[in-house]
Amino acid sequence: MIRQCIDSICALSLRADEREIIVVDDGSTESPIGQLSDYLHDIIYVRKPNGGLSSARNLGLQMASGRFLQFVDGDDSLLQRAYEHVLDGARYGNSDLIMFNFATKPQAESDYEDVGPMSGQELMRTRNIHGSACCYLFRRNILGELRFTPGIYHEDEEFTPLLLLRAESVYQTTAAAYFYRKRPESITNAANMRHKLKRLDDLKAVIVRLNQTADTLPTQDRSALQRRVAQLTMDFIYQVMIETRNRQYLDQQLESLRDLALFPLPDKDYTTKYTWFRRLTNSSAGLSLLMQTLPLLNREP
Repeated sequence: MIRQCIDSICALSLRADEREIIVVDDGSTESPIGQLSDYLHDIIYVRKPNGGLSSARNLGLQMASGRFLQFVDGDDSLLQRAYEHVLDGARYGNSDLIMFNFATKPQAESDYEDVGPMSGQELMRTRNIHGSACCYLFRRNILGELRFTPGIYHEDEEFTPLLLLRAESVYQTTAAAYFYRKRPESITNAANMRHKLKRLDDLKAVIVRLNQTADTLPTQDRSALQRRVAQLTMDFIYQVMIETRNRQYLDQQLESLRDLALFPLPDKDYTTKYTWFRRLTNSSAGLSLLMQTLPLLNREP
């Protein structure tokens, strides 16, 4: 999978002196370097003690020297035709960040719709975004001292909106330029309850930190981040329902969110889904209905 990942990058219309591929081995039990001998002239390989995804990405950020940065997980790959469209945006547009879609299975090629340029703040105030740090290409000089919080799940959900607030020129395209490989044994798919509760706790902590940050920002930035906080809170409640299927635990989490002034969800018409979810979670009957239906709708056929 790592070879496929690197191949997808080398296949792009970038000369060798226009790209920098940093492969961070985060303490794998068996180094893959023996299988990468064909690529040693194309990559920078660094092996480090296991520290988790945030630690690996932060090291990559520290080492990177390119004008634009792109995260690619080692079991995923870039989709050439769609990603060339993203590269064109970096080459010919005055872009700080280009946000694109991902695919989990082969898709028919289609024309792309692009929106922008706009500031990252305006994008978050008016449109939905993907939290994944792998779904955008961004200019390195907007990063500043921003880094991923080590040791947590949902690190992207904290990093991405804070990065967007630093971007003055953002484009959003429908191009599905990133292939995300779904694997049962991956971090996000770990099934045992300890992992589920850890993910939920980390997501709530991210929401709290973003909400605290929003309180310190100018009006427009605060409005943008508050919308993102509300949507993440909706997602947190949804995940509690489908991951635990436990009404008592749900009620405990809602009470905790209430104490943090994060629940009830703000009375905003961000999206149709958000509006209906907010209305249903405002009543005990609505919560019961969601608890009965969401787990069933979420099950694989």
